[in-house]
Amino acid sequence: MTEEKCCDEFAGLSRRGLFKAGFGLAAGLSVVSTFGQAVLQETRAAAPGPADAVLVVLSLRGACDGLSLVVPHGDPVYAQARPTIAVPSSRLLAKDGFFGLHPELAPLLPMWNAGELAAVHATGLPVANRSHFAAMEAVEDADPGSSARVGWLNRLVGQSGANDPLRALQVGSASVPTSLVGPQRTAAIREVDRVRLAGQDDEFEQARLTSMQTVWGRAGGSLGTGGRSALGLVDSFAPIRASAPEPTPGVVYPENDLGRALAAAARTIRADRGVEVIALDQGDWDMHAGHGTLEWGEMRSNTRQLAQGLAAFFADLGAQRRKVTLVTISEFGRRVRENASGGTDHGHGNVMFLLGEGVNGGRYYGRWPGLANTLDADLRVTLDYRSVLGEVVAKRMGASTAKVFPGVTMNMLGAVKAR
Repeated sequence: MTEEKCCDEFAGLSRRGLFKAGFGLAAGLSVVSTFGQAVLQETRAAAPGPADAVLVVLSLRGACDGLSLVVPHGDPVYAQARPTIAVPSSRLLAKDGFFGLHPELAPLLPMWNAGELAAVHATGLPVANRSHFAAMEAVEDADPGSSARVGWLNRLVGQSGANDPLRALQVGSASVPTSLVGPQRTAAIREVDRVRLAGQDDEFEQARLTSMQTVWGRAGGSLGTGGRSALGLVDSFAPIRASAPEPTPGVVYPENDLGRALAAAARTIRADRGVEVIALDQGDWDMHAGHGTLEWGEMRSNTRQLAQGLAAFFADLGAQRRKVTLVTISEFGRRVRENASGGTDHGHGNVMFLLGEGVNGGRYYGRWPGLANTLDADLRVTLDYRSVLGEVVAKRMGASTAKVFPGVTMNMLGAVKAR
C-alpha cells in the first residue's frame, strides 16, 4: 500500500481544491477575484495614500511542524519521541541552551543576528482542533462564538476608515482567505501584471474600456457591482503595475509559488500606494509521511523554500522595509511522537515567527510547557496565538486589539517594538 504524504482533508483544502472557491469576474477581466459582497465597489475611488505600516501574514497551510522549525533540543523527550526525524542538536542554528533553528533556515540567520527575527513557541488555539477546515476557519475568524463570518484582517483594515480594496490583498492566489472576508472591501491577485483588462495596451484598448464602462455601468445586481469594482481596482492598481517588475539588483527569489507570491508582494509594497495588509500562503506542510531528515524529505524542502523566499523578500523591500512586519501562522502543530510512516500527525501547539525591523528579535519567546507528559500527545499551548498577532496589531499597526480580537485578553511578550 502506498503511503500518502498528507491527509485526505488537507488534499481537498489545498489551493488547488477548496481555496479556489473565490470567483473571477468575466467580461474581459483577466485576474480580479471577488468574494461576494465583501469586495464589491460601486464606483471607482482614488487610491489610498501611502501606508504608515504594512502587515504581511504568511499562512503555512497544512499545519507545519513547529518542533522541527524551532527545535527544543534541551528537552530530552524531543529526541526520544523522534528517533528517525529529530534534528540533531549539533546541526542547529542560533542555538541557546534549549532551542535552535532548523539548519535550512540559514538564509534568515542574518536577520536573527540583526534582531529582526524572533520565534514564539507553544502558541495556538486555546482548544485543540485537528480538522484542517475547522481550524483554519477558527484561526482566521479569530472570534470564537461569533456567528458573523468576518476575518480578523478584515476587522483590522476596517479601522483605517477607508473602504478601499487596495488596502488589503491576498497575493499569489485568486481567492480571498477567511481572514480577509467581511464588510471591508478586499481583493485577491495572482500576479501584479495580470491586474488589468485582457488585451490592455493594444490598439483597441480605449474602445474596449469605453465599452466595458458602458456595459458594467448600467448592469444591475451583484454582477454589475462586481464589474464596476473590478474596473476600479484595475485603475487603482495601475501605478503598481507600472512599477519596475524586476526585484532589487542582487535579489533572487526561489522558483516556486511562494517565491513568486513574495516577489509580487514586495513589488506591491515598494510602489507605496496604500496597501496595509497582504496575505500569502505556503502549502504542503501536512507531512504524515515523507517528513525526512536533514538529507532528504518534505520538511527539508519546505523549510529551505520558506527561508530563501523570506530572505529575498526583505532584501527586496528597499526603503519600505522599515514599515513591514511579517508574521507566520499555521492552523495547528504536529504530534510530539513521530508516527509509523516517519511523519507526524495532527497536533496542537506550534511556533510562530515574527520578522522585520519592528521586531525585538534574535531570541525565543513563549513559556515552554515541557514534553515529559506529552510523549504520545501534543505540545500544549501556553499562549493564545492572538496575543502574538495582537502585539503586532497594537504596536505596529496602531489598531485596537479589542476591536480586532473581541473578548481576548492579550498577553504581550515584548516581542514587537512600538512604532
